[in-house]
This record gives sequence, C-alpha cells and structure tokens, in this order.
Amino acid sequence: MKRVMEQVGALHRLEPASNDHLAALRVAVSVAAPSLLLMAAGRAELIIYAVFGALTGMYGRNEPHQLRLRHQARAAVVLLGGVAVGVFLSVNHLHSWWLVGVEAVLAGAASVFADRVRLRPNGPFFGILALGACASVPASIPWYAALLIAAASAGFSLAVGFSGWFRHRAWQRSAARSRQPAEPGAVLIHAVRYVLAVGAAGAAGVLSGSGHPHWAMAAAAVPLAGADLPSSVRRGVHRIVGTFVGLVVTAVVIWPEPWSLAALWTRWPVQLPDHPAVLLALLVVLFQFTTELFMTRHYGLAMVSFTPVMLLISQLSAPIDPGVLILERGVETLVGALMGIAVVVAVRRSGSRTRTGLLGSTLFRPARRAGH
Repeated sequence: MKRVMEQVGALHRLEPASNDHLAALRVAVSVAAPSLLLMAAGRAELIIYAVFGALTGMYGRNEPHQLRLRHQARAAVVLLGGVAVGVFLSVNHLHSWWLVGVEAVLAGAASVFADRVRLRPNGPFFGILALGACASVPASIPWYAALLIAAASAGFSLAVGFSGWFRHRAWQRSAARSRQPAEPGAVLIHAVRYVLAVGAAGAAGVLSGSGHPHWAMAAAAVPLAGADLPSSVRRGVHRIVGTFVGLVVTAVVIWPEPWSLAALWTRWPVQLPDHPAVLLALLVVLFQFTTELFMTRHYGLAMVSFTPVMLLISQLSAPIDPGVLILERGVETLVGALMGIAVVVAVRRSGSRTRTGLLGSTLFRPARRAGH
C-alpha cells in the first residue's frame, strides 16, 4: 500500500526547474519565425510542416552546444522522415489501414534508431506524430515543397540551438555524452513494443470510424518511454488527464460560440487582423512555449498546452467541426494511452521487474529532460 501511495503522489509531483525558460524560449523562437512568415505570406495551412521541423529544438536542451547540435541533427532525421512519409501518404491518398501499417512499421524502425543514438526526449514519438498528422491533412503544395518547409524550419531550429555558442565561443573538445552500449535484445523488444502498441491503437481507431486514428497511435507510444512499469502508467495517466484539460482550453479558443477567443477576436474594439487564423498562429507559439516550460517538470501539465498546439495546427491545415475535432481527440487519446500501457504490461523481458530489466536499464531510463 505504501508503494501504491508513493506512485499516486508522484502523479502530482512537480520536478524542480532547471533553466526551463531558456529551453522554452529557444523552442518558441524556432516555432514562431517560420510560422509567422507563412502567416504573413497568407499560407497558414502550411504551418503544420514548419512546426514539426521546429520541434527539433526540443532535443538536447541542457547539453553543450556542439553536443546539442549533433543531438538535434539526429532528431531532425526522425522528424523530417516522419514528415516525408506522411506527406507521401497524403499526396497518394493512402489513408486508413495504409496509414496504420506504415506508421506501425516505421515506429519500430525509428525506435531502433532513437535507442541507438539515445535521443532525449526518449523514443520516436515526435516522428510518429509528424507522420500521422501530415498524412491526415490534404497536401496543398507538392511534396518536396512541404518537406523543404520542414527542413528549413529544422535548420533554423538548429541555428537557434547553437546560437549561444557565439556569445561564449567555447568549444569543449572533451565534451561527450555518457555512453552505455545498447543491448541488441533490449532494443529489439522495445521496437516490437512500438509496433504492437502503435499498430493496435491505429487499428482500433480505424475500426471505430474515427477520422484521426493517428492520435490513438501517437498516444499509444507515450507510455513506452517510461523507465519502468509505474512510470509508464504514470505517463499514460498524465497523457489522458492532460489532454482532456487541454481539450477544454482548445474549446475556449475555437468553439463556435460568442464567448470563444476566435469569436471575440473578430469583435475586439481595437483594430486587429480580420482573419482568426492569425490568432490561432499566435496561440500555437504561446502554447509551444508553455509546453516546453513544463515538459521535464510535469508531463501532464505540458500536455495541457501541447494538445491545443496540435489541434490548432490541424484546424489551420484542414478545418473541421470543432465538436468532432475535440471529441475524437479525447476518445483516441484514451484508447491509445490504454493500449500503450497494456503493451508495456504484456511485453516484458524476464527480470524486467528489477532495475536492471529492460525498461529499468540506463538505456530506457529517461533523464530529467525526457518526455513527449
């Protein structure tokens, strides 16, 4: 009972701050610049590609500049790969079961890469999310143009992450990330978990008739980054609760009622741009800042902000009825997170209950900066 109460208490624990505002500012700038440029060009529907490229800035937050640059470059491979495959599926109108099959297989492959290079945040989550989101919106430009936007955004994010070096101009020759060999068996089992969780959640989404099965697939990947079973369950709970609160925030912004921010924007007494898309783009930047501010301190709080980010860029790309959008996001998140927890419970190596087991190993033990 004491152990159970400790885990319940951990659900509410807010970790101490560690220069989170600097990392959050870097990510916000990385998202803001390309997003506002696209908004100024009248192409708000393309912001989705810029945002996923800019998420490169979420990696290597507390590392020396040269290590951060290398770390973020590897993360960009996962993110841009997800965008490229997603746009390919969208352009060729490959949805439903095609999306589930391709995303599940690539989730496993990306998991192997992420574990080998030790990406932090752990795992291929953002690549999975980019693939599903880009596949689920109609491509209004050629595939190479969408990929170029994402790549340019990722390149800008790399520059922002490295920009602090020019102030100190200190290159630490001996700087290196701590290395621990990744056990091939552990890496393989972890990849199998991703294939099973993402595939099962996507299948459930398709069979339910949802128009957004990729949300269930992304949610299923979240518990897999936990260091052990309790932390995996905790991440799943944070994902569900944080998303539900984030859906309330999203409703306040876009719900078709006079009290929503989108409606108030058009009636503001001060002269503002007529198009509510400007408001949504500005809120994407603001919510991405607060997401990164809490990402390492409390995953559930981070999800309160990250949920509106994903839904707002989805609305900018392919608007649908807000009620349908919010309902499907809630249902898919619940189903996906539960699927992910179930796979973590079901697929464990012998001895994984100890700290030296698969998810208790250093390879899968998230650092303070780990998270989705």
